[in-house]
Amino acid sequence: MTPAADVKRPCPICGRPAVHETRPFCSKRCKDVDLHRWLGGHYAIPVVEEDGGSEDRDAERPDGDGDR
Repeated sequence: MTPAADVKRPCPICGRPAVHETRPFCSKRCKDVDLHRWLGGHYAIPVVEEDGGSEDRDAERPDGDGDR
């Protein structure tokens, strides 16, 4: 992509036009806000646990001793 094409997209944090140096964000501040969200777990993908959670894993120990 050319720098001109990148600038046309709005900043995903505040909606202002993106700047080539900090793309896809408009500023270092918005870039840091996004990093904080990633590190804080705000962008986590929800996981649905299957039936049999940790109890089944304990019963399948290689030493055959499920209960300790």
